[in-house]
Amino acid sequence: MFDFGQFMPPLLRGAMLTIFLCVVSGILGTLIGLIFGLARSSSVRLVRWVASIYVNFIRGIPILIILLFIYFALPLMFPTVTFSQGVTAIAGLSIYSGAYLAEIFRGSIAAVPRGQMEAADALGMHYMQKMRYVILPQAMKVAIPPAIGFLIALVKASSLVSVIGSTDLTRAGRIITSQNHLPLNTFVVVAALYFLISYPISLLGRWYERRLT
Repeated sequence: MFDFGQFMPPLLRGAMLTIFLCVVSGILGTLIGLIFGLARSSSVRLVRWVASIYVNFIRGIPILIILLFIYFALPLMFPTVTFSQGVTAIAGLSIYSGAYLAEIFRGSIAAVPRGQMEAADALGMHYMQKMRYVILPQAMKVAIPPAIGFLIALVKASSLVSVIGSTDLTRAGRIITSQNHLPLNTFVVVAALYFLISYPISLLGRWYERRLT
């Protein structure tokens, strides 16, 4: 039988690490995504081309490969460069989420009526002023619901950091399974904890949509 008193503390520590990784990588990924989303919407062809390479390349690679490349391949290519498990997890998740959020932001900017940009041009605004005061405030209303949906997917994708030895919720469950030999009981609890992490994000998305309505 699953001993909650003995095995819940390690699972809760793993859950806290999962939350920490998702919060930090979500913030960094949002910043990366906003920068590359703006670049994808730029009128400068070279800027759009560079941003498109990043977005399409990262979206075409499994996050597991990104994590393994940062943790194992980069130190082989550059012996003086090494990354801890935590840094690797945050970097990999941030790079991964940045590419997807960039596409969300690009689509949201494109959804703003063209007349808004023309009105900003008529007021003599330069590009950054147009984006800051006219385009982005409207684009964020479109971007936030799918971005929240992606953050829920990011919570589940974060389980892959266990392959580099990071003791997140999934790895904590695997370690406990090796001790109590109760995989079904253990991973039912692990699944419940993932649900408790993800469900408040889903509620936030529903609240925001109701507020917009």
